[in-house]
Amino acid sequence: MTVALRASQPLAAAAWVAGAVASFALMAVAGRELSAELDTFEIMFYRSAVGFPLVLAALLRFEGWRGALTARPGLHAVRNVAHFAGQNLWFYGVATIPLAQLVALEFTSPLWVALLAPLLLGERLTAVRLAAAALGFLGVLVVAQPGVAPLEWGHAAGLTAALGFALTNILTRKLSARDSTLCVVFWMTASQMLMGLATAAPGGITAPSAALAPWVLLIGLLGLSAHYCLTQALSLADVSVVAPMEFMRLPVVALIGMAFYAEPLTAALFIGAALILGGNALNILRVRNTGQGRGA
Repeated sequence: MTVALRASQPLAAAAWVAGAVASFALMAVAGRELSAELDTFEIMFYRSAVGFPLVLAALLRFEGWRGALTARPGLHAVRNVAHFAGQNLWFYGVATIPLAQLVALEFTSPLWVALLAPLLLGERLTAVRLAAAALGFLGVLVVAQPGVAPLEWGHAAGLTAALGFALTNILTRKLSARDSTLCVVFWMTASQMLMGLATAAPGGITAPSAALAPWVLLIGLLGLSAHYCLTQALSLADVSVVAPMEFMRLPVVALIGMAFYAEPLTAALFIGAALILGGNALNILRVRNTGQGRGA
């Protein structure tokens, strides 16, 4: 069944983006706090274990068990492995490098999509796509400052996490042609709960202390709220409108890092981030000029 797109409502979309920005920013703080006691596999297990009952309840309420049926289980499996790897690397980055640097590196994800889409979706690799990627990855060098500041494994983790998120987005685009959003989220949460359990169990799963228990609950809720808010925003306005709003996450996280963790705000961070965002803007203009709209 074809669903008619809503008329563009940029102000309403902006409100939902604000919710997504707040959710992602708080999730970074929750990940940093939990990393004092839990490793990334344990964080992923608890995050999915908290979210799964909520997703299951929503699936049963709105679509029933039939909503979980899919004709492409293999594609779901590949997508969820890519997302599990990317999210683990992101949580590692949260614990090891300044939060603003991690978010800046994460914003290379759309550039990875632009480079990988020709291989995985059959789209054309254009000069504009290559220029956008080159500009963005120049920004990565400015943010990381190799040869000036010591490179950390967290920088590599942040960049590789962006690649994992790019693969996730590409495969989600392919799955959404047949499967509902709740179906995709159901299999993601269920499989990542099992993957988190399997990877954390050999070393023993640590029970968080009473002081960190609220952060465990919060990180599970934030993972769901962030994606729900972003999905709602994209239902109200085109990606070319929503994406620039989401970039507000960088200054928000930078200020949080400065206020709570004494992380410095450097000129290199903002220059590099501007180059990365410039590459994304060039890619967004390409999408708009070629007539690809919402959901492209």
